[in-house]
Amino acid sequence: MGCTATTQDPQARDGSSNITQAQAMSRSAVVSNVAYQLAFTLTGDTEFSATTIVNFDLASTSAPLTLDLNQARVDSFIINGKRIYPNYNGAYFTLNPGLLVTGSNQIEISFSREHSTNGEGLHRFVDPVDDQVYLYSHFEPAAAQQIFAVFDQPDLKATFEISVEAPKDWHVISATREQRIEQGDEHNTWFFPTTPKLSPYNFSLHAGPYHVWQDDSGKYPLRLFARQSVAKQVTPEDWFSFTHQGLAFFEHYFDIEYPFKKYDQLLVPDFLYGAMENAAAITFAEGAFLHKAEMTAAQKESLAGVIMHEMAHQWFGNLVTMRWWNGLWLNESFASFMGTLATSEATEFSHAWRTFYARGKQRAYHQDNLVTTHPIEVPVPTSHNAFDNIDAITYHKGASVLNQLRHLLGEDVFRQGVRDYLKQYSYQNATLDNFIASLANASNRDLTQWTQEWLYQAGVNTIKAEYVCGNGRISEFRLLQSINNDQYPVLREQRVQLGLFFQHSLGVYKSRKVAVTYQGESTEVPQLIGNVCPDLVYPNLDDWGFVKVELDKRSFETAKQQLSRVEDPLLRSMLWQSMWDSVVDGRTGIEQFINVALINAPKEHDYTILGQVIGNLYRAQASLNLMAPSHQQYAAQVSRALGQMSLRMTMQNRDNSDFQRRWFDAYTRFAQDPSSLAHLNDILSGKAKIKGLEVHQDIRWSLIKQLNRYAYSGSKQLIEAELLRDNSDAGQKAAIAAEVIRPDPAIKRQWLHAIEHDNSLAFSKKRVAMNAMYPAEQKRLSQQTAQQRLNNIGQYDQLGAVFMRAFNRSMLPQACSAESIEALTAIINDADNLSAMTVRALLETRQQEYRCVQMKSLTQP
Repeated sequence: MGCTATTQDPQARDGSSNITQAQAMSRSAVVSNVAYQLAFTLTGDTEFSATTIVNFDLASTSAPLTLDLNQARVDSFIINGKRIYPNYNGAYFTLNPGLLVTGSNQIEISFSREHSTNGEGLHRFVDPVDDQVYLYSHFEPAAAQQIFAVFDQPDLKATFEISVEAPKDWHVISATREQRIEQGDEHNTWFFPTTPKLSPYNFSLHAGPYHVWQDDSGKYPLRLFARQSVAKQVTPEDWFSFTHQGLAFFEHYFDIEYPFKKYDQLLVPDFLYGAMENAAAITFAEGAFLHKAEMTAAQKESLAGVIMHEMAHQWFGNLVTMRWWNGLWLNESFASFMGTLATSEATEFSHAWRTFYARGKQRAYHQDNLVTTHPIEVPVPTSHNAFDNIDAITYHKGASVLNQLRHLLGEDVFRQGVRDYLKQYSYQNATLDNFIASLANASNRDLTQWTQEWLYQAGVNTIKAEYVCGNGRISEFRLLQSINNDQYPVLREQRVQLGLFFQHSLGVYKSRKVAVTYQGESTEVPQLIGNVCPDLVYPNLDDWGFVKVELDKRSFETAKQQLSRVEDPLLRSMLWQSMWDSVVDGRTGIEQFINVALINAPKEHDYTILGQVIGNLYRAQASLNLMAPSHQQYAAQVSRALGQMSLRMTMQNRDNSDFQRRWFDAYTRFAQDPSSLAHLNDILSGKAKIKGLEVHQDIRWSLIKQLNRYAYSGSKQLIEAELLRDNSDAGQKAAIAAEVIRPDPAIKRQWLHAIEHDNSLAFSKKRVAMNAMYPAEQKRLSQQTAQQRLNNIGQYDQLGAVFMRAFNRSMLPQACSAESIEALTAIINDADNLSAMTVRALLETRQQEYRCVQMKSLTQP
């Protein structure tokens, strides 16, 4: 880790819950053999009470030691049998060295604390349908201290033994299965056996009157939990099927049995992320995985993929854990890689790598082309900075790099290196160097240069085929590699496949495929000399490499003309992406992509590719809307054309519900002219019907939101009426989105004030409001408060990382103008007191504005 393990004065801590890497390493240098005994009293009220007993060994008492506990009211504090008044600042205790001993120590703390409502700590949620109270925990990166006293850092693994007093109708779930339940008059007390060694952020506690499904048909007992009011939306057979498939796959791949004795999964409300890999008690966001109709193929694939991702963490992350937060990328990258591999090989979704290419990998390419790109491996100075660089580079570029390393080393060698790593460091903490060493030993190869090029150097390269033909045959062929950012001039080595294709009256056919390891600016490919001159060359066939592809002119024209006739679905997906990349990279105008899509999208018969294409059409539409007023008329024409295409395809796919719903979602999103909105209103009221389409509750809310987005007559009244049909948590949030998105300056001001000042409004609802506040076509409304939002960004930044992640994603002003760039630049130039996360978001927003201005100059109005 590059830190000297010396004891530092904990007074150097800044008084907050944050701890620096150096301070954490100093603490773990003297603290070991940690064991927690935790007792909780949960009533369902806004507070809980608890007792923490911490047993640990201490190597030295030469300096004070800190123990973390966040914002608690302490009732008693006993250190090695002596009751004292503790030195406590609301974030941590500073322990008097004179009361500690070399060797075994024990601290007992009784306290009470408010439940959190922002998704961290021990979150409390009251179901609006039946007033039932549900609790769940979320500790990553350092929020375990919000529910018990703890050395809150990943390299101080510990055992946990807990007991919980809770209402009689509640379930209590943790990392182990309960040993016994003592019955009381009004409460039961749950007792749990001691866990294996876990990092604090891997431990968890969930409680409430959850509905439970159980499956004991396999090697390990499986349970699934959800709130009572949403239980009908859950299809447990899907969850259990994917879980069984995943456990069998990972046990075989890792050659290590599942490390825990049971497998619980919980659907929870207000969750900050998609899911969290708590040991043996994984949490999933309701908003992502609860649906009020039969799941589409895309929704099922997403569920399978996330189950596999979190399951991979049970080995890589929970069994073996990073030493410090600079290793978080490897934790998430590996789970993303393994989750995709497992989904493709163990479930019905054998095309999972194509989905990864179209979604995750494109986000990584986008992120790696930003001015704020960063190496995969970056320093993390404090726990507060743990999530500063958690993005598509962390997840998807890292996963892509691991995948290309698997191709470079060979699949069997790569798997053996992973197995060796997990076995050697089980129940311990490890580093990137440990992981690379395991792969290097298995492959008998020095990976130093590979590690430097791929993990410590930022940026993505571009490759392009350059070839000369004579008499219909290739006379010269080379691969050209270039950099995309002068700040990161590295040229990398990697192995890719070149595909050569020719046109035929029946389609586009492959004539040659060859694997090539390229490096430097130019790599000759002599084995292609003499081949028939191709109509199309794709220099990253089958997507082995992490590299952007720029098509040569001849290949680009072939792709435009023959796109729907390319049989290979992955190649077709990559060619579609090349069409969109040519717009984003400033080589063509948006109208070219729109024209290609209008011709070819209706012919697209692959569900995954269709989703990719429609997603890029949404981006095109948003960009055109931001270009107003110069491109306003063209934007309206495009929306009408795309809407008509989507409606036509919705009706044509009446016998395929997956395609029909995808096309109908597009029709809803593109609808903005009066006749289309009137049609949506008629569908909502039942006056109009589309054969095969079930207008379920989720669709009803999407229709109401779109009608309100364009202030269709009577749409505001629809919100209140729909709440009478659906007053669930999801319904209330959908109603907020529909109200906030209305193009009404009074509503915008009201909700902006609520976001800024209303502490009684749940953060999850603020987040919904922020996401709906300023769609692209409402940029004039956004501009009314744009300067206010920029001027107040320092105040917003003080609200913490959870708030700012949501704010930065949707509330930074964009107007596709030089004036907007100037305003952002002024704030960036005066950003000394802003967090790194917020400065980064400002820089990215400014870059997006530059790109939009460039796209506007290339696009015909």
